[in-house]
Order: sequence, then structure tokens, then C-alpha cells
Amino acid sequence: MLRLASILYSLIGTTLAGSLVVVALTMGYDTLNPILMAAGAGFVAALPVTWLVAKAIQNA
Repeated sequence: MLRLASILYSLIGTTLAGSLVVVALTMGYDTLNPILMAAGAGFVAALPVTWLVAKAIQNA
């Protein structure tokens, strides 16, 4: 399951980080710190999401 989770994390992490960066830019935060914080939050939030998706795929 770790192999599946690592493949999924590469997709889910970039998607969530990119989405949160777009949200930050839309809200008017256009300096470096808010953009990096949004990207970091996306990568951290992707960990439990990846685990749940990998578990659901494995059980299917």
C-alpha cells in the first residue's frame, strides 16, 4: 500500500497545493510568504487524503 500511496501523493499533493496557491492569489495575497504557506498547507493536507484514498482503492 505504501507504493500506491506514494504514487497518489505525487498527484494529490500537487493538486491541493496548487489549488490553495490559486485561492491565496485570488484573495489578494501576492507576496512570497502567503504563497509558500498555502503550498505547504496543501502538501501537509494531502497526507491524510492520500492515506484515505489509498485505503479505499485497496479495499475496492
